[in-house]
Amino acid sequence: MPFHWVPWSVHQFQVFLMIAMRVGPLLFMMPLLSSRNVPMLVKVGLTLLVSLILLPVVEIDSSRWPSDLYALLFFLVSEIMIGFIAGLSVKLIFAALQFAGELAGFQMGFSMANVVDPQSGIDSPLMGQFQYLFGLLLFLAVDGHHWFFRALAQSFRELPPGSFHLKTELYHYFVSLSGKMFVVALKIAGPVMAVLLFSQIALGMIAKTVPQIHVLLVSFPLTIGLGLLFLGLSMDLFVPYMETLLSESGRGLLSPLLVLMKR
Repeated sequence: MPFHWVPWSVHQFQVFLMIAMRVGPLLFMMPLLSSRNVPMLVKVGLTLLVSLILLPVVEIDSSRWPSDLYALLFFLVSEIMIGFIAGLSVKLIFAALQFAGELAGFQMGFSMANVVDPQSGIDSPLMGQFQYLFGLLLFLAVDGHHWFFRALAQSFRELPPGSFHLKTELYHYFVSLSGKMFVVALKIAGPVMAVLLFSQIALGMIAKTVPQIHVLLVSFPLTIGLGLLFLGLSMDLFVPYMETLLSESGRGLLSPLLVLMKR
């Protein structure tokens, strides 16, 4: 083998390593892949495969490569942090879906009805799990995973390896994003919560005017029935709203990275 291929191979391995450090945390936090049911070997293999696919489109100046061990460790940790920050911004969207289901389920009387979350392996409220899984299906239906990988490739152009700097703007961005996720959850669960609130007011008025009726026995099936009915009726509005939200989740992957770029 000619000697001039040796530095090229070393440089390519360095670039591949940098890509894997960013891709790994991002894929480990990606919806579906973050599940405990997905074997670790599959996650690692997919990380290496995606890194290999991105290798021809990512360029890193060899002069920026750290020359000592401590600088190299900082370089690697910074890439891991970038992947973690970008993945967290997408994770918050699905947390909003689950929180919306929990709000609706609490009003419907499902506060004690829990199922095992296949993603985390812990108990989760029934309606919260329903909304979360429904959001995952919509994420795939609107090609959200395509936006996810496009944004991942674009992140290397927007924020090249070695240019990571923690800033207070990033903290404010996530605080603002967390507030927006509460608003999203209330918008999704709002119709069901409003109907159930008025139904409880109506039942209270009936209990006062006709005390012979056992309102407590009637309220449980009525609340569950109304909740499921209006949850189904609100799907016509819920699906287009979620299509917009989930398709933007891939594009929104770059938002925290753009914050990191600001000087």
